[in-house]
Amino acid sequence: MIVAVRYLISHPDAVAELRDLDVALYDGTAPIPKNLDDVEFYAIPYGVIDPRLCEPIAWMPRLKVVQTVTAGYDHILPFLRPGLILANGRGVHDAATAELAVALTLAARRRLPDFVRAGGEGHWASGWSTGLADARVLIVGYGSIGAAIERRLAGFEVEISRVARSARPGVRPVSEIAEMLPQADVVILVTPLTPETEGLADKDFLARMADGALLVNVSRGRVVDTEALLAELDAGRLHAALDVTEPEPLPADHPLWSAPNVLISPHVGGLTAALAPRARRLLVDQARRYAADQPLTNVVIGS
Repeated sequence: MIVAVRYLISHPDAVAELRDLDVALYDGTAPIPKNLDDVEFYAIPYGVIDPRLCEPIAWMPRLKVVQTVTAGYDHILPFLRPGLILANGRGVHDAATAELAVALTLAARRRLPDFVRAGGEGHWASGWSTGLADARVLIVGYGSIGAAIERRLAGFEVEISRVARSARPGVRPVSEIAEMLPQADVVILVTPLTPETEGLADKDFLARMADGALLVNVSRGRVVDTEALLAELDAGRLHAALDVTEPEPLPADHPLWSAPNVLISPHVGGLTAALAPRARRLLVDQARRYAADQPLTNVVIGS
């Protein structure tokens, strides 16, 4: 017998909490259920690169809500059709991504990659580093993750400035970023990928950064012009700490791997133990809201 499924949820613990609803589990690893005609709410399994996780959207004729546990949603847009509501995972990755942004910043400013490489060769590579205290930090993209980064930087005696798409108290508009870049020792990119932010950190952007400044990218690789960044790194003028790159995964022979003054992590910003409980809470709350005909949170497209 084919059982009607109204909710297709990607988190097993969330499914367990929603047993009173018509819910099925699809976590992206097992075959997708065949009875999709009645699905109205689809929580996409966690994953940014694999488009197969988004393909089932086309197989659900009654679908109304697409829920992702990622903060970014650029990878989902090609699969949406008119009339669908898209809600993102705002809040799910704040803690983990903010941790990594600070870790990358500290590691780069305290030369930890140099020490690790030297240690692997048995060298005692003592020396000075810039450190983080008294640094001027510019956070580009001041949403919930940007605010989480600032909270974690609060104890490091840094001076923080903020820029976002729209100005508000304490946050300047992105249209003023050109005059802010030369004043920053660290620029942290945490903006979503949109047509407006794709290539934001281009040749002119990077040229305006101060000599010796650090660019930290925990947003999307395409926010940065890779060729322009390579030119600055090869010239020895800028430093970079990147959790995301373009292309991604980064090929073994890509020049970024061997560029000077760069630290690369393999897009692991959200991959900590903090992910699962926050994803579960979000999915359960959103499904309950939908079942009760209440407004959803984190809606980025539709209403």
